[in-house]
Amino acid sequence: MAGEVISATVAGAPAHAELRVKKSGTKVPKKGTNATGRRKESIARVILVPGTGKVVVNGKPLEQYFVSGFMQLVVNQPFTLSDVKNFDAIVNVKGGGLSGQAGAIRHGIARALVKENAQVKTELKKQGFLKRDPRMKERKKYGLKKARKAPQFSKR
Repeated sequence: MAGEVISATVAGAPAHAELRVKKSGTKVPKKGTNATGRRKESIARVILVPGTGKVVVNGKPLEQYFVSGFMQLVVNQPFTLSDVKNFDAIVNVKGGGLSGQAGAIRHGIARALVKENAQVKTELKKQGFLKRDPRMKERKKYGLKKARKAPQFSKR
Protein backbone atom coordinates (compact mmCIF):
# COMPACT_ATOMS: atom_id res chain seq x y z
CA MET A 1 0.00 0.00 0.00
CA ALA A 2 2.98 2.36 0.54
CA GLY A 3 3.65 2.74 -3.18
CA GLU A 4 0.05 3.51 -4.10
CA VAL A 5 -0.36 6.67 -6.20
CA ILE A 6 -3.48 8.81 -6.39
CA SER A 7 -3.97 11.23 -9.32
CA ALA A 8 -5.11 14.75 -8.45
CA THR A 9 -4.62 18.42 -9.16
CA VAL A 10 -2.99 20.40 -6.37
CA ALA A 11 -3.22 24.07 -5.44
CA GLY A 12 0.09 25.90 -5.82
CA ALA A 13 1.18 23.83 -8.80
CA PRO A 14 0.73 25.01 -12.39
CA ALA A 15 -2.80 24.29 -13.65
CA HIS A 16 -1.59 22.33 -16.69
CA ALA A 17 0.58 19.97 -14.61
CA GLU A 18 -1.49 17.05 -13.38
CA LEU A 19 0.15 15.70 -10.28
CA ARG A 20 0.39 12.33 -8.61
CA VAL A 21 0.09 12.42 -4.85
CA LYS A 22 1.81 9.56 -3.08
CA LYS A 23 0.51 8.27 0.22
CA SER A 24 3.47 9.95 1.89
CA GLY A 25 2.06 13.32 0.76
CA THR A 26 4.67 14.23 -1.85
CA LYS A 27 3.35 15.76 -5.06
CA VAL A 28 4.95 14.53 -8.28
CA PRO A 29 4.03 15.61 -11.83
CA LYS A 30 3.13 12.78 -14.21
CA LYS A 31 5.49 13.96 -16.96
CA GLY A 32 8.57 16.13 -16.87
CA THR A 33 12.34 16.21 -16.80
CA ASN A 34 13.81 15.42 -13.39
CA ALA A 35 17.15 16.64 -12.03
CA THR A 36 18.80 17.05 -8.65
CA GLY A 37 20.79 20.10 -7.61
CA ARG A 38 23.03 20.42 -4.57
CA ARG A 39 24.90 23.18 -2.77
CA LYS A 40 26.31 23.18 0.76
CA GLU A 41 23.80 21.18 2.83
CA SER A 42 20.83 21.80 0.47
CA ILE A 43 19.30 19.31 -1.93
CA ALA A 44 16.79 20.41 -4.57
CA ARG A 45 14.67 18.03 -6.65
CA VAL A 46 13.63 19.87 -9.81
CA ILE A 47 10.97 18.80 -12.30
CA LEU A 48 10.62 20.76 -15.54
CA VAL A 49 7.20 20.67 -17.18
CA PRO A 50 6.03 22.59 -20.27
CA GLY A 51 4.69 25.98 -19.25
CA THR A 52 5.31 29.71 -19.10
CA GLY A 53 8.43 30.02 -16.93
CA LYS A 54 6.92 29.90 -13.43
CA VAL A 55 8.84 28.40 -10.53
CA VAL A 56 7.07 26.72 -7.59
CA VAL A 57 9.25 25.99 -4.56
CA ASN A 58 7.87 23.66 -1.87
CA GLY A 59 4.31 24.44 -2.98
CA LYS A 60 4.78 28.24 -2.91
CA PRO A 61 5.47 30.66 -5.77
CA LEU A 62 9.12 31.71 -6.10
CA GLU A 63 8.42 35.29 -4.95
CA GLN A 64 6.77 34.02 -1.78
CA TYR A 65 9.48 31.50 -0.88
CA PHE A 66 12.47 33.73 -1.69
CA VAL A 67 11.51 37.27 -0.65
CA SER A 68 14.95 38.62 -1.60
CA GLY A 69 15.20 39.77 -5.21
CA PHE A 70 18.79 38.51 -5.37
CA MET A 71 17.75 34.95 -4.50
CA GLN A 72 15.03 35.08 -7.16
CA LEU A 73 17.66 36.26 -9.67
CA VAL A 74 19.95 33.35 -8.73
CA VAL A 75 17.15 30.81 -9.23
CA ASN A 76 16.15 32.26 -12.63
CA GLN A 77 19.70 32.56 -14.01
CA PRO A 78 19.66 29.29 -16.02
CA PHE A 79 16.39 30.31 -17.72
CA THR A 80 17.61 33.82 -18.61
CA LEU A 81 21.05 32.68 -19.78
CA SER A 82 19.70 29.95 -22.06
CA ASP A 83 16.69 32.04 -23.28
CA VAL A 84 14.29 29.24 -22.36
CA LYS A 85 10.87 30.47 -21.24
CA ASN A 86 8.62 27.54 -22.16
CA PHE A 87 9.12 25.47 -18.98
CA ASP A 88 7.75 25.63 -15.45
CA ALA A 89 9.91 24.33 -12.61
CA ILE A 90 8.38 22.44 -9.70
CA VAL A 91 11.00 22.29 -6.96
CA ASN A 92 11.20 20.42 -3.68
CA VAL A 93 14.16 21.70 -1.65
CA LYS A 94 15.34 20.81 1.84
CA GLY A 95 18.32 21.40 4.09
CA GLY A 96 20.69 24.31 4.56
CA GLY A 97 19.83 27.99 4.46
CA LEU A 98 18.17 30.15 1.84
CA SER A 99 21.40 30.94 -0.02
CA GLY A 100 22.33 27.26 -0.28
CA GLN A 101 18.80 26.38 -1.35
CA ALA A 102 18.84 29.02 -4.09
CA GLY A 103 22.16 27.67 -5.39
CA ALA A 104 20.87 24.10 -5.27
CA ILE A 105 17.75 25.07 -7.23
CA ARG A 106 19.89 26.86 -9.83
CA HIS A 107 22.07 23.74 -10.17
CA GLY A 108 19.01 21.48 -10.53
CA ILE A 109 17.30 23.71 -13.11
CA ALA A 110 20.50 23.89 -15.16
CA ARG A 111 20.86 20.10 -15.12
CA ALA A 112 17.22 19.62 -16.13
CA LEU A 113 17.57 22.12 -18.99
CA VAL A 114 20.59 20.21 -20.31
CA LYS A 115 18.59 16.95 -20.20
CA GLU A 116 15.80 18.68 -22.11
CA ASN A 117 18.01 20.47 -24.68
CA ALA A 118 21.70 19.56 -25.03
CA GLN A 119 22.47 22.73 -27.03
CA VAL A 120 22.34 24.94 -23.92
CA LYS A 121 25.04 22.88 -22.15
CA THR A 122 27.99 24.97 -23.37
CA GLU A 123 26.48 28.26 -22.16
CA LEU A 124 25.49 26.87 -18.77
CA LYS A 125 28.83 25.12 -18.30
CA LYS A 126 30.75 28.29 -19.16
CA GLN A 127 28.92 30.15 -16.37
CA GLY A 128 29.55 27.30 -13.90
CA PHE A 129 25.89 26.42 -13.33
CA LEU A 130 26.47 22.71 -13.98
CA LYS A 131 29.26 22.39 -11.41
CA ARG A 132 28.27 21.41 -7.89
CA ASP A 133 29.60 23.89 -5.33
CA PRO A 134 31.62 21.59 -3.03
CA ARG A 135 32.02 24.04 -0.12
CA MET A 136 30.49 22.60 3.02
CA LYS A 137 30.90 23.16 6.73
CA GLU A 138 33.91 21.28 8.07
CA ARG A 139 33.18 18.67 10.72
CA LYS A 140 34.14 19.17 14.36
CA LYS A 141 37.20 17.22 15.53
CA TYR A 142 37.51 15.68 18.98
CA GLY A 143 39.59 17.67 21.47
CA LEU A 144 38.67 20.92 19.71
CA LYS A 145 35.86 23.37 20.35
CA LYS A 146 34.96 23.70 16.66
CA ALA A 147 36.44 22.32 13.43
CA ARG A 148 39.78 24.10 14.00
CA LYS A 149 39.43 26.20 17.17
CA ALA A 150 41.43 24.72 20.04
CA PRO A 151 40.79 25.38 23.72
CA GLN A 152 42.92 28.12 25.29
CA PHE A 153 46.41 26.92 26.22
CA SER A 154 47.36 27.25 29.88
CA LYS A 155 50.98 26.81 30.96
CA ARG A 156 50.08 26.36 34.63
